[in-house]
Amino acid sequence: MKANTTKKRILVFIDWYLPGYKAGGPVRSMANMTAHLSDTLDFYIVTRNSEYGEVAPYEGIQPDRWIDLAPGVKVWYCSAGTPSVGLWKRLIKESQCEVVYINGIYSPLFSLLPLLAAKLLKFKRVIVAPRGMLANSAINVKQGKKKLFLGISRLLPIYNKVVWHVTNTQEGEQVKARFGNEAKLVVANNLARKTEAAFEALSKEKGQLRVCIPARIAPEKNTLFAIECLQHVGTEIALQLDLYGQIYNQDYWRDCQALIQQLPAHILVAHKGIVDAEMIPDLLKDYHAVFLPSRGENFGHVILESFMAGRPVVISDQTPWRNLTEKLAGWDLPLADQAAFAETLTRLAAMAQDEYDQWCKGAWALGAACSNDASLLAQYKVLFTGNSER
Repeated sequence: MKANTTKKRILVFIDWYLPGYKAGGPVRSMANMTAHLSDTLDFYIVTRNSEYGEVAPYEGIQPDRWIDLAPGVKVWYCSAGTPSVGLWKRLIKESQCEVVYINGIYSPLFSLLPLLAAKLLKFKRVIVAPRGMLANSAINVKQGKKKLFLGISRLLPIYNKVVWHVTNTQEGEQVKARFGNEAKLVVANNLARKTEAAFEALSKEKGQLRVCIPARIAPEKNTLFAIECLQHVGTEIALQLDLYGQIYNQDYWRDCQALIQQLPAHILVAHKGIVDAEMIPDLLKDYHAVFLPSRGENFGHVILESFMAGRPVVISDQTPWRNLTEKLAGWDLPLADQAAFAETLTRLAAMAQDEYDQWCKGAWALGAACSNDASLLAQYKVLFTGNSER
């Protein structure tokens, strides 16, 4: 394969990528990164040939070869059974890359094997993005295996000399807590979806509210907690909550369904299935707010996309999005105070058009500021060039 020699080449390993979307944040983070940076960098992305949670390969995509996905973006869709240290070494050499960028830390095939291949080649610049996987809320899911892996990784030199791409200082502290204070960090927040969409207002009647949770049905997203909050919403309002996301734990979903059946008549909850990530921006415009009291978010792409759609959010205080009320962009509330969520939803439902429009415009302003942040591109330049690391 003949590489473009005019731009720095980044070889990316990630379990799932476009056209997939069910893996959520990591896919969105990578897609946004390539959309913003592929004019100055060439990305060679190595990923699976199937969607998250599925065995069947993507239709119409030839596996095990480089495919031109977009200008500056080539993808190698690995068919099942092909990932190996030998293949990864070969792709590192063939791509003539100057940076190996690894998404995640727990995947044997797309995190550990690429790291081992780069080590065997004595590759100089390897970047690892933990993607929130070192947060306690993430480690506590299947924690036995994860804690064992982290303990072994701390003893072995596998992560020595890598550069950690963290999205905020809190994630940087999580890396240091697990891998030592000598860990090299570059802080560069996730980039927003590239869009030029205009602001669109939404009709709002007093006493009525439509909200959605565009996230998987799972304990870490706190779906059951969200439904519990609705039990305490004022009886004077009509509230509709639509859930968009995959169901991985049927026992957890049955608990959610049982509680939904007990809700009063003025509260309606429905599971609307799974929505393609590319449709999320337009979907959010049909709702008065995003309701996401999750136990933790490393970034929360859907929160930013709600702002960019001009819709406020009702979220927990376990995300990087804080002090939203003073920006008129939403509410970040403590999970220990379930009543506060119900009171906020009741207040939002009671808003008339004029007051609601102010919150939509506040959310829009925050989304615009984040999506047009030129300093972020400078941070990514530091990430990929190696200057000014901490």
